Amino acid sequence: MKKTLLLISLVASLFAIDGGEVFQKNCTACHIGMISQADFMKQIKTVQAPPMVEISNRLRNTIQINAKNENEEDIHRFAVISYIKEYLKHPSFNYYMCNDSAISRFDVMPAQDHLSEEELQAVAEWIYDYFEDKEFK
Repeated sequence: MKKTLLLISLVASLFAIDGGEVFQKNCTACHIGMISQADFMKQIKTVQAPPMVEISNRLRNTIQINAKNENEEDIHRFAVISYIKEYLKHPSFNYYMCNDSAISRFDVMPAQDHLSEEELQAVAEWIYDYFEDKEFK
């Protein structure tokens, strides 16, 4: 039984979607992943969207969870990932979380309705996890 479960886990991991690859393939035409604020400002006239490190940090700091228990971090991660997935499918000024200058400079991104649910989940998790403890400064 243990061998069967191990084999199932191994096969599942072989077919898992890599969120970093989804980001590279679908997001980097507009979004820079990791960049310093100084370097970003040097490129401000040519970039098409805010850097992902800033977006990830802004979402992480803006979306707040009032659960005071041992699951608070997991609940926060789930909420941010859910927001990212929903925003990628249905971007809107109604729940845009970038700062005002980003809104006026970049407008709202186009819907990423070509991504599957699995790709949305993978890239949303990657955005949350990859930029954790990285700052836009």
